[in-house]
Amino acid sequence: MKRKIFSLPLWLFTQLAICGSPNVLLICVDDLRPELGCYGVDYIHSPNIDALASEGILFNRHYVQAPTCGASRFALLTGTYGPADNYALFKRAEKLRSAPGSVHPSLPSWFRQHGYETVSIGKVSHHPGGWGGEDWDDLSQPEMPDSWDQTILPVGSWQHPRGAMHGLANGEIRTNPAEMAVYQSFDGPDTAYPDGLITEAALQQMERLAKEGDPFFLAVGLIRPHLPFGAPARFLEPYKNVELPPIPHPEKPLGPSTWHKSSEFFQYNSWGRDPREDDAFAAVVRRHYAACVSYADAQVGRLLDKLSGLGLEKNTVVILWGDHGWHLGEYAVWGKHTLFEESLRSPLIIRLNNLLAAGSSTDAVVETIDIFPTLCQLAELPQPDYLAGTSLVPQFADSGLSDGFAIAYHRKATTIRTSTHRLILHSSGAVELYDHTSTETETRNIAATEPALVSELTSKLKDRLGPGASLRN
Repeated sequence: MKRKIFSLPLWLFTQLAICGSPNVLLICVDDLRPELGCYGVDYIHSPNIDALASEGILFNRHYVQAPTCGASRFALLTGTYGPADNYALFKRAEKLRSAPGSVHPSLPSWFRQHGYETVSIGKVSHHPGGWGGEDWDDLSQPEMPDSWDQTILPVGSWQHPRGAMHGLANGEIRTNPAEMAVYQSFDGPDTAYPDGLITEAALQQMERLAKEGDPFFLAVGLIRPHLPFGAPARFLEPYKNVELPPIPHPEKPLGPSTWHKSSEFFQYNSWGRDPREDDAFAAVVRRHYAACVSYADAQVGRLLDKLSGLGLEKNTVVILWGDHGWHLGEYAVWGKHTLFEESLRSPLIIRLNNLLAAGSSTDAVVETIDIFPTLCQLAELPQPDYLAGTSLVPQFADSGLSDGFAIAYHRKATTIRTSTHRLILHSSGAVELYDHTSTETETRNIAATEPALVSELTSKLKDRLGPGASLRN
């Protein structure tokens, strides 16, 4: 085990006993790297997420299980390692249909079985709304069977969930990506983009749940800052003249790595410009990404304000989670899908009644799979024995704990991140080892000179995932 499992601290046990079963508000934000004020990025305007961090505990070194939406959300919603592709949850759903007893309950299913009403709004699983089919609206193909009492995705003028996922202002749907702008700034309300509608639906659900009074597990998934980088114009204004910090290590790695050609970015219309070669264009793209972060932050603020206005904040665990990071030019990548730090590190903030180590942070290495057992402990629910992670509650009492490690994977490689190093094993046999105590971090591969450390970390990785650790299917 990475960390010991502790009982609830007395002060927390007492608080929960007074309040009863706490509600859960899980806010999932797509493609959000730790590009936030509370993570020390001073040019970013993220006042609402920053305020949440000031009232809870911020995890500086939280790592996802996969640098892609579907596989990362599988880990969040099952508490286990899983397939490395975007259809991980659909594969689980198919297995559940064909062999029901072979599939463990999901996170929302577990809470549902213990008396919670579970509601999903927006992009919580891979498909916004949680359905399959050509336009992601086929109600016969749930992405997470037996998990949610309601799954909601208001599509407005975007016609269907697939349209909303990659939509630009006022119902523009991605058909031919090459004809859709890679960024946009439209002078209109929040509801000109899909996240405004998602937030409106979440506010309505909060009002209903507050009136009914039963414990709830409400998951709200915001799409931005996912590509294309479109947000209301007012969120771009603060960034128009801001001086951006230089892009660290912008060169393509020379040796074996998980570098890629940023095809997700370049499928959109970038007007023949390439941010890898055009510094001015790179700055414009970064500013639009920042605008999308501020737009998402505004939606988070609306959710938290409603929670407070309904008198629910004192008995609601709030978790803000980014499903993975995103390269903004580091290693000459504009996207995710690598096993570098930029793709795998994402925000994680937990708040309960302003009491959980309010305003503190921890440098402990933690994983997305730790969220399921953490919520079980906070809600005083039994913890399933199939979970791969460990409760983070000990961090609330002692933010100095730092003996963890994090595992991540994609289809051709697997990585383990400790507090000092990152090891990446490729299915081809290539090995990368990086020293995070050095200023060179992930720019210098030291695997050839540290065979003992490679062996030690490989053993840890395989002990956790099994002999096929170098490739997830």
